[in-house]
Amino acid sequence: MPAPASRPPASSPPATQPPVTPPPATVSAWRPSVPGVVEVFHARFTEYAYPMHVHDAWTLLIVDSGAVRYDLDRHEHGTPDDTVTLLPPHVPHNGEPATAEGFRKRVLYLDSSRLGDDLIGAAVDRPDLRDPLLRRRVGQVHSALVRPGDELEAESRLTLVGERLREHLRSREPAAPRRPDPVLARRLRELLDARVTDGLTLAEAGAELSAHPAHLVRAFSTAYGIPPHQYLMSRRVGRARRLLLDGWPPGDVAAASGFYDQAHLTRHFRRLVGVTPGRYRSAERP
Repeated sequence: MPAPASRPPASSPPATQPPVTPPPATVSAWRPSVPGVVEVFHARFTEYAYPMHVHDAWTLLIVDSGAVRYDLDRHEHGTPDDTVTLLPPHVPHNGEPATAEGFRKRVLYLDSSRLGDDLIGAAVDRPDLRDPLLRRRVGQVHSALVRPGDELEAESRLTLVGERLREHLRSREPAAPRRPDPVLARRLRELLDARVTDGLTLAEAGAELSAHPAHLVRAFSTAYGIPPHQYLMSRRVGRARRLLLDGWPPGDVAAASGFYDQAHLTRHFRRLVGVTPGRYRSAERP
């Protein structure tokens, strides 16, 4: 009698691969004693996406790895690692990783003593600059800024960077004239800028500007691509960043920046900056 056929051994279920945990966000932020530099910000993000927001300073950005995609003035842009990106003040933009690996970036926030508001239109039209010399010079500024005592070198190199940026912006073909801000939207923005800390209600704004609150929201959002409350919140977060770099504790920063309490500050700060105020304040330069 033939022997019964042997059964193949039961196959083991495939091993389950543990989920890959992306590396945590890392940031460094400080204010150097270099004229015209409001803030230096180095960061690595993998999944974090910036919502629409504004800055009151110029944003000079280089990406060291990965890439960022962002919208500026309702147009989509990208920042590969051979590009220098210059985002003008007062113009809403967002940002998110363009690759699965995220991105690592270095940012200089510059005031109007380095670049004037007359260049905003040119920067909106073409914010991404492919210029190897400029890219190298911006990197050299950052290298000097992380070395205490080399502020004069950083200032000297930044002067050359500013000169080359102005050459780029002023050498372009004249763009189509930018549509001036509608009067009502501009007046509401001026009100918000004057009341960053104190804030105001739509009823108060409507009474002062003789407009219905719903009309105010529509006019502002159409003109700037961002609703009034989001604009005001990004201005408050910008003020909070300055105070944190000055050494203020987050609890005091919340009250001085117009937030209801520290939890309110933390929620909006993490949404716009990617880390909590405490981590941002304690981050050391590279």
